[in-house]
Amino acid sequence: MFGSARFKEDHPYYELARRVGGALTEIGFTVITGGGPGIMEAANRGAREAGGRSVGANIILPMEQKHNDYLDRVVSFNYFFVRKVMLVKYSFGFIVMPGGVGTMDELFEAVTLIQTKKIDGFPIVLMGRDYWKNLLELFDDFVKERTIDANDLNLVLVTDSVEEAMAHIQQHAVEKFGLRKSRSIPRKWFLWER
Repeated sequence: MFGSARFKEDHPYYELARRVGGALTEIGFTVITGGGPGIMEAANRGAREAGGRSVGANIILPMEQKHNDYLDRVVSFNYFFVRKVMLVKYSFGFIVMPGGVGTMDELFEAVTLIQTKKIDGFPIVLMGRDYWKNLLELFDDFVKERTIDANDLNLVLVTDSVEEAMAHIQQHAVEKFGLRKSRSIPRKWFLWER
C-alpha cells in the first residue's frame, strides 16, 4: 500500500487505510507499506489488528520519516529507487491511497512497469474517488493526446469501496497468479505463494 505520511489518526483516509489493511489480511495478504506514519501506519495497524503480518520498507530521511509501531518486520533504505524495487519485488498488487509527490512517484512507477510489461499485470487500486478525480481527468487527456492507449486506463480501478477493492485484488492477483495460502507460517499470518 502506498499513501501519504501526513494524515493523522483522526483523518477519514487514515481510517480507510486501516480498514483496507485489515481487509487485505482477511483475504490472506501480508501488508507491505513504506513503514512510516500516516497512511502507512494506518495500513500496518489494520493488518496487525486483524491478526495479519505487517511489513515496512522504510526510507531514511533527515525529517518526517521514522518507522511506525505496527510493524512485524522493517527494513530501512537510503535510496527511494531501491525501496521501490523491493516494494515491487514482493508485491502481487498495489493499493494507492491519497498522497503527495512520493505517492505519485510510486503510482506512476507501478503503472509504467505494468504498461511496459516489465512486471506482470498486477492490480492497481486507487482508493478515494474524490481525491483521484483530477488525475483521472489527466489520464483522459493523455488518451485524447494519444500519449497513452485507452486500454491503459484498464490498469487501474478507482473506488471508495473496500469490498470492491478486495474483490478486484482477489480476481486480478489471487486467481490470476494462482496464489495459495502458505502452510509454512502460522495461520494468522498468511503469505501467498505461487
